[in-house]
Amino acid sequence: MHTSMNLSSIHRIFVVTLLALLAAGCGGDMDDLMTYVDEVKARPGGRIDPLPQIKPYQTFDYDAGSRRSPFVQETGPSSGQLAGPRPDVSRPKEYLEGFPLDTLNMVGTLEREGRTYGLVQTQDGLVHRVLPGNYIGQNDGRVVGVSTAGIEVEELVPDGIGGFFKRSAAISLD
Repeated sequence: MHTSMNLSSIHRIFVVTLLALLAAGCGGDMDDLMTYVDEVKARPGGRIDPLPQIKPYQTFDYDAGSRRSPFVQETGPSSGQLAGPRPDVSRPKEYLEGFPLDTLNMVGTLEREGRTYGLVQTQDGLVHRVLPGNYIGQNDGRVVGVSTAGIEVEELVPDGIGGFFKRSAAISLD
C-alpha cells in the first residue's frame, strides 16, 4: 500500500512539473513581433486598379431563310446517309454477342460430320461451339473462318460519323 501511494504522488509531482514547464514556455518577449507589425502598418498603401469596363452583349438574330434547321434530322436518300456496311438490326442476337471479343478464349476445335467447330470459352468457364456465319463479340462480329490455330472474325465498328467499317480480328488458341 505504501508503494502505490508513492507512485501516485510521484505521478502527481511529474504532471505538475510538466504543466509548470509548459506554462513557462507560453510567455515570452514579443517586442520583435510588435516592431514588425508597426513597420508593416507604417508602409504607404498601394493604389487599387479600377474595375474593368464591362462590354455590352451583342445579340445575334438567326435568320434561317432557306437553310435547313440544325435541330431536325433529315431522312431519305438525299439526307447524305453513308454507304457501306451496316449491322442487321432485325436479326436476333446470339448468346456470344453479349461478351467483348477480348474476354473470349479459344480452347480448341471439334470436327463433326465434316464441319470444324471452334470451341470458345467465356469468362464464366462455359464452352460454346461456333461455325463460320455465327456472330460473336459486341461489335457485330461474324465468324468467317475456323482453323486449329484460331477463329477469324470480321467486326463492324462505328467510324464516329454515323457509318461503319469492317475490321478483322482473331481469337487464337491458348
